[in-house]
Amino acid sequence: MAGTLRSRNRINTEEATVEVPAIEGLEATSDVDIYAQEILDSLIANNLPPTPNNFSLYFDRLLEKKSDSLRTQVHSLLELEKNNDTENSIQLEQTLKQGFSSIKGILGATANLYKNMSLMTKILEQRKKDLGSNLAAEEVVSVITTLEGDVGKLNSILKTQSSQMKSIYNDTAKIVKKVENDTIFDNQFGVYNKRYLLTKLEQEIGLVKEFNHTSSLIMLELSKNLKKSINNEKATLLMTRTISKLLLKTSRKSDIVAHYGKGVFLILLKHTDINSAEKASERLCDLVSNSTFFLADRDIALKISIGVTNIDANYSVEEIIVSAMHGIETAYTKKDIDYCVSLRS
Repeated sequence: MAGTLRSRNRINTEEATVEVPAIEGLEATSDVDIYAQEILDSLIANNLPPTPNNFSLYFDRLLEKKSDSLRTQVHSLLELEKNNDTENSIQLEQTLKQGFSSIKGILGATANLYKNMSLMTKILEQRKKDLGSNLAAEEVVSVITTLEGDVGKLNSILKTQSSQMKSIYNDTAKIVKKVENDTIFDNQFGVYNKRYLLTKLEQEIGLVKEFNHTSSLIMLELSKNLKKSINNEKATLLMTRTISKLLLKTSRKSDIVAHYGKGVFLILLKHTDINSAEKASERLCDLVSNSTFFLADRDIALKISIGVTNIDANYSVEEIIVSAMHGIETAYTKKDIDYCVSLRS
């Protein structure tokens, strides 16, 4: 098949002059919209595919040549979408380094304690030999007095080292706790944790308020009836892990899948209306129901219950989550469907 090879190893940040056909029904309505079109024009002029990475690169470089008012407008929009993951990673790395330093201190203090205890053993053995000889009473008293002095000195050293070790241990415990509080990952189920989800949900509410787009939230968990019929905590945990893997496998890159707690998952669907969220819920229910779990000599069909709600900028994070909870509770009472929509309006 014949084709034209296009060079893509050089970036030209000069503003493009190529004309791109306008899409019928789509018109730039703001300076930011016009700027976005200029970026696409530049990519095409330089034979670069409009991938997210290339768009981001040209977005930053071309912005340097724009007016102060446009840069201010763009930066204010970016602030709403600001992602602090990089900063959080740096802080986490610094905290971990402090933790490693504290652990190194504990190991050093432990080594010193071990050395001093070994020294004490050797001193006791030597004094025992001294007492084993035919000594006069005055000599025995002298040996015992020397031993008391040795023990006293070593005891003082051990107390100091024990105090230092306790202090280092307490510092390390604080660091470990801080790392635990700053993490965004749920190790048990391999998805984001509750803290991260709440942060992103708060951010999305702000974006919805500013740009007036539509986003949705899905809450789901293993069916209560299924859990009751199994009545096996370990099996329930394994089933829940299976569901979390299915969620990760089927979710979009823009979706945020998180473990809310006690086997309950939340999925933040950005730029997704309720109808699309319902379809996503149907697909999830079908996917899960077609999956089987082997328990002893039984094949168990998995089943989930889902609550769907919209992200309304007039409500708080807690109120939106409660709305999703209301949806999932209603779904439990339905025999024919596995999900229910609960709208905030």
